[in-house]
Amino acid sequence: MTTHCGLAAILGAPNAGKSTLVNALVGQKVAITSAKAQTTRTRLLGVAIVGEAQVLLVDTPGLFQPKRRLDRAMVAAAWGGAEGADLLCLVVDGKGGLSPASQAAAAAVAARPQPKWLVLNKVDVADKARLLTLAERLHAIAPFADTWFVSAETGDGVPELKCALAAAMPAGPWHYPEDQVSDASERALAAEITREQLFRRLHAELPYASAIETEAFVERPDGSVEIRQLVLVERPTQRAIVLGKGGQQIKAIGAAARAELKEALGREVHLYLHVKARPGWDEDRSVYRDLGLDWVD
Repeated sequence: MTTHCGLAAILGAPNAGKSTLVNALVGQKVAITSAKAQTTRTRLLGVAIVGEAQVLLVDTPGLFQPKRRLDRAMVAAAWGGAEGADLLCLVVDGKGGLSPASQAAAAAVAARPQPKWLVLNKVDVADKARLLTLAERLHAIAPFADTWFVSAETGDGVPELKCALAAAMPAGPWHYPEDQVSDASERALAAEITREQLFRRLHAELPYASAIETEAFVERPDGSVEIRQLVLVERPTQRAIVLGKGGQQIKAIGAAARAELKEALGREVHLYLHVKARPGWDEDRSVYRDLGLDWVD
């Protein structure tokens, strides 16, 4: 039987629900999510399988107007994820209407040569009449070959989209083993899981300019793993926010991240977090390398 394999780039403005959609299509969590915009910083690959087809889903940072070096690096990573893709899927928040960010993302996608699909997400909480109007307005901006109405959160429409993606992939050998769901290393996964807990527990208090560096990832003789991570922020006041009174906040973040890492890695995890204020960390080339981002001038 002929196998199929191809690349589908998941693009869109920040907070459109791209990572949640990738997780839903894969069938398990491979990308971190939060209500905070620009949670995804680097390109991440999720692997979905339908019959003889393997769909490589590239979860990308949001498309937005970059204002500083980190922003430029994230947008470059988004377009880098689209390079060589067999299909571009523009994900738009169906509840939010035609925002300037969604309009700009559609215009940017329109200039790309690959086939394009429009995926209107969050339809479970969107007004149905407004959804149709939104779809019409977006089709006026970019030549979408197909439109899908889904809710990545509830799963509505996701199986149909997954089957359609599989059917659109070209014939070819699979790139990954059947049991592999992502291309992320365990080291990178550990940093992302801790960063997700920072977002979830601190919400608006969390400074945007924060990052996780995995300083050590050591296999212990008993089969467990010791992970030491550095939480980088820009100012001492931000460090105090992350630590919390008496260190309670960072302890809670560490406990939540440890529990999720134990489940994700399938073994005991010893996680040690240290918070450091490093002014201008987002101008440090070594941090970009650790984040998996290119240095963009």
